Amino acid sequence: MSQAVQSLFPEPHDDAAPGQAHPTGLLPAQSLRLLIEQTREIRSLMPIQPDQVQPASLDLRLGPVGYRVRASFLPGKAARVQDKIDAFAMHRFELGDEGAVLEKGAVYIVELMESLALRSRTSAIANPKSSIGRIDVFTRLITDHGLEFDRVRPNYHGPLYAEIAPRTFPILARAGDRLSQIRIKRGSPSASDDPMRRPHERDGLVEPEIASQEIRRGVPVTIDLAGDGVGAVIGYRARRHAGLIDLRRLQHYPVEDYWHPVHATEHRRLVLDPDEFYILASKEAVRVPPDHAAEMLAYDTSIGEFRVHYAGFFDPGFGHAELQAEGTRAVLEVRSHEVPFVVEDGQRVGRLIYERLIGRPDRLYGAEIGSSYQHQGLRLSKHFKQR
Repeated sequence: MSQAVQSLFPEPHDDAAPGQAHPTGLLPAQSLRLLIEQTREIRSLMPIQPDQVQPASLDLRLGPVGYRVRASFLPGKAARVQDKIDAFAMHRFELGDEGAVLEKGAVYIVELMESLALRSRTSAIANPKSSIGRIDVFTRLITDHGLEFDRVRPNYHGPLYAEIAPRTFPILARAGDRLSQIRIKRGSPSASDDPMRRPHERDGLVEPEIASQEIRRGVPVTIDLAGDGVGAVIGYRARRHAGLIDLRRLQHYPVEDYWHPVHATEHRRLVLDPDEFYILASKEAVRVPPDHAAEMLAYDTSIGEFRVHYAGFFDPGFGHAELQAEGTRAVLEVRSHEVPFVVEDGQRVGRLIYERLIGRPDRLYGAEIGSSYQHQGLRLSKHFKQR
């Protein structure tokens, strides 16, 4: 993989990130630029575009070549990803400008344009982008000699790969498309609840407000099945045999061609059918302070046999009052496991884990940087026409 990276930004940066307040934590946008331009811990086949750098993450781009594989895999300590591709690939295909159709129910591996050369105390975490999770495309990051999905060990030097598995809709993907994002972490900041209680007392992380003692293993999030009353649309269930989604067509597809609306009932409950995909919303309005980011735990057996939120990352500034956003509801991507499962209005369905940044980012989530969901209620991905 080529290591050539062109300069992205005209202003020079000092060797230390400006505004750094803590020695450990997630890196903000200005620190990510340092890793691209100066330390070259983030590298790319093609020049990294300025809009790839988000407040606390970097968008990752698909490379020009993909493989359909027989099954998902992790390389393990002894193998590279390419070794596993050589063993399990069914066929190789070009993405290119015209793109390739990725069928639902199949598993694909694509090497990303970006690669890493991290230092010893620097690790990384990946997740799907919000719009990708909302169309039920299951995508995970894989690294050479990796033992976990979506986790990059400290001091990793090597390529990055995306595992892509469309679950509901076939997609048309091209080289350069952005399905996932990566966060870079320095050191190992505390993972206890106390660091979350302090910003909650200062900012009120969710509305309606909860007591600080309710923050246990994260900030609880509940589901809204009441909406504006009986008959109101409280969610969507994906159609089983809908058409292709071109990832570059925005505000394009009619909602009714891809989704069944879910309406509130007098019982304020919903039976999740196995293997069905739902878009629902939280009761709470979420706030992410400018010096923090948040992640929704994807699956927790203590709250039921279902998975919530494939793309569970919230950038600094999401729903924050400083950006005239008095909290923003979390959109939940929900899929039941194995058996039908009943959820009721106000039922706890997940937990938000807030993580401190080493410093406040020089850009925050919102309309000024092209963010799509700052003032969302119940909202489908940006590929669909908004009502």
